[in-house]
Amino acid sequence: MSKISVIIPMFNEEKVVEECYNRLVKNLKKMVNYDYEIIFINDGSKDKTFELLKNIASKDKNVKIISFSRNFGHQSAVTAGLKNVSGDAIFIMDADLQDPPELIPDMIKLWEEGNEVIYGKRKSRDGESVFKLFTAKLFYKTLNALSDVEIPDDTGDFRLVDRKVVETINSLPEHNKFLRGLFSWVGYKQYSFEYERQKRFSGKTKYSLSKMVKLALDGIVSFSTKPLKIVGLLGIIALFLSGLVILYTLLSFIFKWNHLTAGWASIMIATTFFSGVQLISFWIMSEYIARIYDESRGRPLYIIDKMINFDK
Repeated sequence: MSKISVIIPMFNEEKVVEECYNRLVKNLKKMVNYDYEIIFINDGSKDKTFELLKNIASKDKNVKIISFSRNFGHQSAVTAGLKNVSGDAIFIMDADLQDPPELIPDMIKLWEEGNEVIYGKRKSRDGESVFKLFTAKLFYKTLNALSDVEIPDDTGDFRLVDRKVVETINSLPEHNKFLRGLFSWVGYKQYSFEYERQKRFSGKTKYSLSKMVKLALDGIVSFSTKPLKIVGLLGIIALFLSGLVILYTLLSFIFKWNHLTAGWASIMIATTFFSGVQLISFWIMSEYIARIYDESRGRPLYIIDKMINFDK
């Protein structure tokens, strides 16, 4: 009998734990020809999330828990789940129920038809701010403009993937993983599953602006070297403009142009422009260097404190 695995990261989600579990089980039990497991990753929660999960796991052995020693982030939590699944079809979804568990049976049918990556594409995003919608659209437009691999717009980590796809992802050695990009990069037979994204069941999003910016940087740096090429282009533009300044200075000397105070304009423009180019260039290169340094240290992506209901 085939098995369904569901991976759900949780960080301070005490208000949604019970509802998330109940709706998941209700829909998984509809799949009478499948066994199932639900892997909750407690990503260093400070509230009662872990206690509630332990209580559920004590009553249902299909529920498994991975608890981190601290908060390592959403992508690390999903990675830990992928490393420990035992199913043939693997779902990745968030705990907030914006991606409805009721879609599981429909996505399983698509998997049975031979699709190996079924990614959720949002037709609408109920309850999200104009700022969030605008920045998300801007992020995907920027990422696809820079990346050599097309990453579908309006997608997140909500998806169903085949076991062999998970094994391929697990074999990749990189540290800073941008998973939705990697699932596109590995290929296989992919299917776009459109759905209506709902409001959060309760609570507030745990993705702060700083976390969103980090995710965006991970995506761009992981899937493109074009920013480094842009640095070279900025250098060429800077040289061209400095040539114009030199030409203007020579012409001013030859033709005795005295309508500007001598020197101040060219000095200020050249100084501010080149300073800006240099700082932007250093910032772009530092992002790549920082990731090389991060990879070279070889530290684990996460540290597991406890594992519950896993075979030894």
